[in-house]
Amino acid sequence: MEFASWSIVIGVLLIVMALSGTVLDRLPLSTSMLYLLVGLAVVTEVVVLISLFTAGLKLSPGLSDRRWLLPLRLAIVSMIVTVLGVAVAAHFLLGWQWGACILLGAILAPTDPVLASDVQVHRPGDRDRLRFALTGEGGLNDGAAFPFVMLGLGLMGLHEIGSFGWRWVLVDLLWAAIVGPAVGALLGLAVGWLVLYLRREHKEAVGLDDFLAMGLIALSYGVAQMLHGYGFLAVFAAGVALRQLEQSQTTNASSRKAAAQAHVDPDKTLADAIAVDPQHAPAFMAQAVLGFNEQLDRIGEVAVVITIGAMLWAVQWHSGVWWLVPLLLLVIRPVSVALGLINSTATSGQRWLIGWFGIRGVGSLYYLMYAINHGVPASLADPLITLTLSVVVTSIVVHGISVTPMMAAYGKAAARRRK
Repeated sequence: MEFASWSIVIGVLLIVMALSGTVLDRLPLSTSMLYLLVGLAVVTEVVVLISLFTAGLKLSPGLSDRRWLLPLRLAIVSMIVTVLGVAVAAHFLLGWQWGACILLGAILAPTDPVLASDVQVHRPGDRDRLRFALTGEGGLNDGAAFPFVMLGLGLMGLHEIGSFGWRWVLVDLLWAAIVGPAVGALLGLAVGWLVLYLRREHKEAVGLDDFLAMGLIALSYGVAQMLHGYGFLAVFAAGVALRQLEQSQTTNASSRKAAAQAHVDPDKTLADAIAVDPQHAPAFMAQAVLGFNEQLDRIGEVAVVITIGAMLWAVQWHSGVWWLVPLLLLVIRPVSVALGLINSTATSGQRWLIGWFGIRGVGSLYYLMYAINHGVPASLADPLITLTLSVVVTSIVVHGISVTPMMAAYGKAAARRRK
């Protein structure tokens, strides 16, 4: 964005704050809380984009691999069941209108690609079904929840969905969900091919893989949004496409070993040589981009968790917290996974763990901020903030405590089966 554009945005924000002082006094939010919400909206969007791209880069199996069916089922069937389950509970137990109920369900439905790193694929080539399913689900459903956010806003009169919902079906559901991944996949392949061509044929475009990662994320997201597609799905697809390109161009494991050695070797000359080597260039590029993104991912996780902690002191707690949190984590999530994975290749133990590790986090916070910024009334904004934060904080605590012993036990059981 040009300096003039930023000046307009900042100027409008400051003038609106000045003109709305008396209105803010009547809201259940302080001005500092409002500033925090604006900052959180920006931070969460950036962190989610980085995490989605990283998740896509970790998923090395080709799209024809049947393991992709697990995350697809979770991101579609299980997510829809979660949205409906939360919506029904909110309608009958909170007395909310259906638009607000669907919006709450859509905010709480996505599993997290940021805070769930301990249960995701650790490295490309990891063929474990559990980790692959959770990584793919976190990458897919952060974008797949968007249509239901728009539906909830539409039913509340805050978004145009057309007569009988025709615009929602054609534009928000079908068009946006198809265009987003298509744009991301095309750009991921195109940029990857261009970089490899310049390195192999001309020994150029070397040494700035950090900019390559951030540029591809921004380009995929921006183009998809301009075409009214879902930018989150585009960024995830760009990461998957870049990894698929590397897989198709890397013919043996020696290339990956050489690339890994070059990244840790203090001699920059070796890295420059490996980067332009016709055989090793794809593996070097993918590892460099993934390594940089993983570092950003960790920084973003710290920033978001600290921000969540700061917000806890500014919210007014809602009575619905005491039943919604256990209902979502202990009933709705396991039931949605059981329905989504009927007749799947996952074992009973894997289904049980997937049902437990439905970690909520940054994706839910982003959709919360998105809804508030689209005009959700103050009477609804306060309970939405409270309920969302309570789910996210509880998930961080209970899943954080349980992840190490449960995943260790799962790893030991898997090792015994292999023997």
